[in-house]
Amino acid sequence: MQKPLAERLRPRHLDDYIGQEQLVGPDGFLRKAIESAQIPSMILWGPPGTGKTTLATIIAEMCERPFFALSAVEAGVKQIREVLDKARRSDFFDTPSPILFIDEIHRFNKSQQDSLLKAVENGTVVLIGATTENPSFEVNSALLSRAQVFVLEALGKEQLEQLIHDAIEKDSILKAKNLRITETDAILRLSGGDARKLYNILEMLSLNVDKDAEINDQLVESVIQQNIVRYDKSGEQHYDIISAFIKSIRGSDPNAALYWLARMIDGGEDVKFICRRMIISASEDIGLANPNALLMATTSMQAVHAIGMPEARIILAQAAVYLALSPKSNASYVGIGMAQAEVKKSGNQPVPLHLRNAPTKLMKELNYGKDYKYSHDYAGSTGAQDFLPEGLSGNIFYHPATNATEMKYQKFLKEHWKEFYNY
Repeated sequence: MQKPLAERLRPRHLDDYIGQEQLVGPDGFLRKAIESAQIPSMILWGPPGTGKTTLATIIAEMCERPFFALSAVEAGVKQIREVLDKARRSDFFDTPSPILFIDEIHRFNKSQQDSLLKAVENGTVVLIGATTENPSFEVNSALLSRAQVFVLEALGKEQLEQLIHDAIEKDSILKAKNLRITETDAILRLSGGDARKLYNILEMLSLNVDKDAEINDQLVESVIQQNIVRYDKSGEQHYDIISAFIKSIRGSDPNAALYWLARMIDGGEDVKFICRRMIISASEDIGLANPNALLMATTSMQAVHAIGMPEARIILAQAAVYLALSPKSNASYVGIGMAQAEVKKSGNQPVPLHLRNAPTKLMKELNYGKDYKYSHDYAGSTGAQDFLPEGLSGNIFYHPATNATEMKYQKFLKEHWKEFYNY
């Protein structure tokens, strides 16, 4: 059976590997680690088709280590234990630890990830996990603390064109076709920085054109267009459509929000990604105008995780409509930005003495905590004292928006803070 083009052209050495210069270039940390055979457990995080699997196989071959591979889509705890048993049996004398490569490691649940911990910690295996999702969200903290995260970037135009040239020149099947590529814009656009997709396009072209054919943009589009999915979860549409979705919520348009949500659901977008963006919007765009929006968004993420698709679409729709119809305020979002800007401008200002903790006699003698007013001893549980560092007194970072809830806050601030803040 003939191997796919991507497999036929998979490089076996770093010198043939295209892309990720920041990691495997002459001064790259990962290249130095490979050449010294001092390989840490690692998580390779990047978009599809950026060379994660290829890099793992290169590491194993260059370091001359046994290589075990699992797909998180198919493997369970039983398969993990079987591989770890094989790894233990291969451990004799001073042989280096085998490499265990797990593709799409973000799809492992907590118990599956936990089953790897001991083997990684005691050096039974060197773990290389590949993921397209942010490891901070998808890999549990215990496993993440035992691995280094390396970020792989989408391939650029020059790198993709190099892949095209190498495929035409080096692959025996494509070479026999004698294809002449005169335009590459369509191939690059349709591949979206994904090397595997680029190879698939070239392979599909070779099967649908005659020998000595000229490959131009028009021909590529006519042959490939019907075979390209209408929503690319890792490409430009991924960012454009989520942007349109969030802006529809921000603009209080539930109809548009539902439309863009449907586009993402129909295209197979990760529902956890949608939920995370709604949680951010609930604070950034709605904030204190409707504090329940954050609760709704957070609860919807929990409910989606418990229910799963396809029914989870109903929960997503409810949350999206609720957020779109909520009153809007970005006062907290703007406020933290202003406060951070002040910190950068004025540096680390000392904490006023009356606000400092005084657990020791010496600290009390240095007037730590002196003249602090315990807020609950005052009307409205609001002690009239300055909580900002000296020199920043009176700075206002939170400006209530003009919605019903925050107008109440405005009244409260004017009544209780008129000596300090000019609201």
